[in-house]
Amino acid sequence: MERDTGSELDGVRTELDAAEQVIGQPNPERALIHLRAAADRLARLIDETMAEAVISGGATLRSAGASAGLTENAVGPRLARTDALAPYANDSGRVTASGIRRAQYDRETGAPPPPAEQREPLRFKPRRPS
Repeated sequence: MERDTGSELDGVRTELDAAEQVIGQPNPERALIHLRAAADRLARLIDETMAEAVISGGATLRSAGASAGLTENAVGPRLARTDALAPYANDSGRVTASGIRRAQYDRETGAPPPPAEQREPLRFKPRRPS
């Protein structure tokens, strides 16, 4: 995995500690900022760990998703946002089994990955204007 897992986990803990400090205060809404930051960091860490699991050959898309509590259909787009598998995403912004096989081959042979297309992270979009 390209990211330092220890520092990512430390960042999650730091945000959770900061949230804990303000939850009991008169203005608990301030905790939401820290909780959201912790959730975002944890989601990135889950995605990067899933990517490493499938590249190493120890997991399939389905088993990695199941271990993370995700459906198989949710795994491909999340893997497409990872550092390790973004270069192997297809035009629809998903990593498929063929992309994973290519990433495994490139890792085994030491070949550099193809250039990755930068995509914005998925965000919630309300269906109705308010």
